[in-house]
Amino acid sequence: MSNLSYKGTELELFEKAENWKAYYQNLIQKYLGPEVLEVGAGIGATTRVLCSRKQNRWVCLEPDPDMGDQLTSLIVNQDLPSICQVKVGLSADLQSEERFDSIIYIDVLEHIEDDRKELKLSCSHLKPGGFLVVLSPAHQFLYTPFDEAIGHHRRYNKNTLSEVVPGDVERVELKYLDSVGAIASLGNRLVLKSKMPSARQLAIWDKLMVPFSRLVDPLLGHRAGKSVLGVWRKVTPPTIASQNRLRKRAATR
Repeated sequence: MSNLSYKGTELELFEKAENWKAYYQNLIQKYLGPEVLEVGAGIGATTRVLCSRKQNRWVCLEPDPDMGDQLTSLIVNQDLPSICQVKVGLSADLQSEERFDSIIYIDVLEHIEDDRKELKLSCSHLKPGGFLVVLSPAHQFLYTPFDEAIGHHRRYNKNTLSEVVPGDVERVELKYLDSVGAIASLGNRLVLKSKMPSARQLAIWDKLMVPFSRLVDPLLGHRAGKSVLGVWRKVTPPTIASQNRLRKRAATR
């Protein structure tokens, strides 16, 4: 059981980023199966956006006990769906037999020091054909005092994110989001160097830049952005019948 305590304050600030959450919800929801594990559920802001009637079980895994209590209160008060369950701890605390159709890391993986070990462990809890979904800040050159202040170990690009994903999953899609926001992040990196965006800055980004990014990103082929979204599918082990068919084909060649 984890006794970690999260000290960041950005969760409450970014909870109000409605356009951004709607953007990634539209891209991610098709990969959310009946049973979902959300790693690093925080204060439930992502759960509230992504959990829907399609699911029959949604596990909120959160290492901070105080946030775990807050999540439980949200469920009791019906601010989160009743299908949600709270587990205080880490991926290592899951029961070995637990399996999920989808495992998601929404702005979480960058907080985990040994990301490779984390994904290998969590993917062992994916059902065959299940999806791993990761959304993280993109590009190390955009790393700012804000990243450091809230405990980011790194930012990713497509290559560095792919490198930490285990070999028993196959890529479904990998792309950048929020090309317009990347320009603002670069300005903060080079000029402002602020440790925390103000509520006004966040409102400008969410209300003006994100809608513009939703238009521009597809035109750019999702080749630029301040966030990277990756989706991988658990490889289904070949059945005995399919193995026999492959052997017969090989024998007749």
